[in-house]
Amino acid sequence: MKTIKVKDYEEMSQKAAEYIIKKVRNNPKITLGLATGGTPVGTYRNLIEDHEKNGTSYKHVTTFNLDEYVGLPQENPQSYRSFMDNNLFNHIDINKTETHVPNGNKETLHTECKSYEKTLIDHGGVDLQVLGIGSNGHIGFNEPGTSFESKTHIVDLAPSTIEANSRFFESEQEVPTQAITMGIQTIMNSREILLIVSGENKRDALFQLLNGEEVTESFPASVLRNHPCVTIIADEAASANIKYGI
Repeated sequence: MKTIKVKDYEEMSQKAAEYIIKKVRNNPKITLGLATGGTPVGTYRNLIEDHEKNGTSYKHVTTFNLDEYVGLPQENPQSYRSFMDNNLFNHIDINKTETHVPNGNKETLHTECKSYEKTLIDHGGVDLQVLGIGSNGHIGFNEPGTSFESKTHIVDLAPSTIEANSRFFESEQEVPTQAITMGIQTIMNSREILLIVSGENKRDALFQLLNGEEVTESFPASVLRNHPCVTIIADEAASANIKYGI
């Protein structure tokens, strides 16, 4: 597990974007696993800027998103499909048919989960998975207690996750209570993982990931210790008083 400490959110975003850009240039047909939420917005902004200034192309890149809310139409402004379109896909030369986000508005959600997992496998899996970490240690929407053997599935969101995501909605009552998410096994099958962490509110989670005593389903992110190729980029606010090597 390689760890890189940076000054602030802007530097974290820049370093993460540089990491992704290098991978895309080295492998124009790369499959990227992407995340949503506040943490990767700056990274995506840097990818767009590089695309516009330096012409890095995404024409042959395939993407799979980690998760999507249940019950929101894809055109809903708060859906993760809309998030990805607005924060990245609409601003680069990627083929939209190769950008995959679970559809949480299907009547047969379990069928959608199986279909998403199969499509990912048929594409050969994820080469580089971008991850954030929840304050309770969730990765994707895999809340504490999720089996390490889980594949793409439906999850009930923890109250802390709903509260954290309420900043994107008019009120906490509008936040969906379920989501479709890649499972922990699905995430761990990625060939490489890039974990980006920012802010004081993520400090305890990062500390437990790096210094916790055991790998346990009660703290899902701890499973990342078992992955052979993980890079963490964390800012000072998230990593204050945490000692780790670079």
